[in-house]
Amino acid sequence: MLKRWWEYIKSWFKSTSEDLMDPEVEIQMAIDRAKKKDQDLRNQAAKVIAHKTQLESRIEKAADDVGEAREMAKQALLKAEDAKSSGDQAGVSKWTQAAQSLAMKLQAAENNLGSLKSQFESSVTQAEQAKEAVQANAMKLQELSAKRMELLGSLEQAKMQETVNEAVASISSAVDDSVPSLDEVETKIEQRKAEAMAKAELHEATPEGAEAELRKEVDMAQADQKLSELKAELGL
Repeated sequence: MLKRWWEYIKSWFKSTSEDLMDPEVEIQMAIDRAKKKDQDLRNQAAKVIAHKTQLESRIEKAADDVGEAREMAKQALLKAEDAKSSGDQAGVSKWTQAAQSLAMKLQAAENNLGSLKSQFESSVTQAEQAKEAVQANAMKLQELSAKRMELLGSLEQAKMQETVNEAVASISSAVDDSVPSLDEVETKIEQRKAEAMAKAELHEATPEGAEAELRKEVDMAQADQKLSELKAELGL
């Protein structure tokens, strides 16, 4: 149960953290990580290429050592041969031992040169691989930079659309619930008009209404008579 709760808390925290993160900041973080990886890769590649260069120098020196040991061994053999021709046994022994020592030195130098050449062959392959890796990663970094521009543009469009949506929502929603809408006002007016017409209709149906209508007709007749008298006086 505790493990389940712990997983739930981690999931909730991750979800909440992702909601709080600014996409623009996340994009920049991705770019920074890619740049750091690119720089680390370049540093490692530089070490590999530098190792190849160092091996070239060591091979040149080892080749010189081999040539020198070979030449010295030859000279020792020649001196031993001269001593032998002259009957100098001490000289023969001396130069023979020197030749043997130089031969051992020559063998060691040749072994070292062979090892360095083998290492150099591997370093050439490694250096080429390092260059290719740097070039490939540089291309990825350029693609990521282009993608960053695209994402920032999309983010800006999203922000603008969100602003428009908020404005539309603000216009569409009621400004104040306490203020009646036009539809409500129209309904109230129609209701009052209908009630007034109904009251008038009911009034006409009562004796008081009939009397009022009769009085109105009498008043209208008297008014017409008065108008006729005035026309006669005017000769109309």
